[in-house]
Amino acid sequence: MKQNSQPKWEAKVSSKLTKASPDKTWAIYTDFFNFHKWYPTLATCYGIHGTNGELGCIRFCSGFSISSQGGDGDSNGGGSEKWSKERLVAVDHSNRSLSYEIVESNIRFNSYVSTVKIVPGGVDNQQGCVIEWSFTVDPVWKLDEMKKLYEEGLQGLAKRIDDS
Repeated sequence: MKQNSQPKWEAKVSSKLTKASPDKTWAIYTDFFNFHKWYPTLATCYGIHGTNGELGCIRFCSGFSISSQGGDGDSNGGGSEKWSKERLVAVDHSNRSLSYEIVESNIRFNSYVSTVKIVPGGVDNQQGCVIEWSFTVDPVWKLDEMKKLYEEGLQGLAKRIDDS
């Protein structure tokens, strides 16, 4: 069995919400099958296995802006829609944290795990919060570009939540 000798990439982005409470923001994240309603570049998101928000459930997501750049290029053609199947692997309601992994995709992410944590951000811990989004993935293209796309997406998400 061939082992990957390259270290995994790890990065974290965050965004401050000034109006939305931690509970409201957490409810959006735990509605795992409907994330497309909030994430700006995600066209489709729906459940394909299990119960929404419960460990082991799997969602299908498509239409996001992360591409399969680098290496041998995109085997599905430059214009094809990007998609992934993502399994919920951890949920901690008391600490408002969840993790999911990509189990299949056409964006060349292998061994991808993402963790989201909602941190109270206001004086009274009810007004405002911070979304922290971290990921660990095998190197696939340029980490700085990937992190920038995550930051842009998270800022758009935060604005949508705060404006609602």
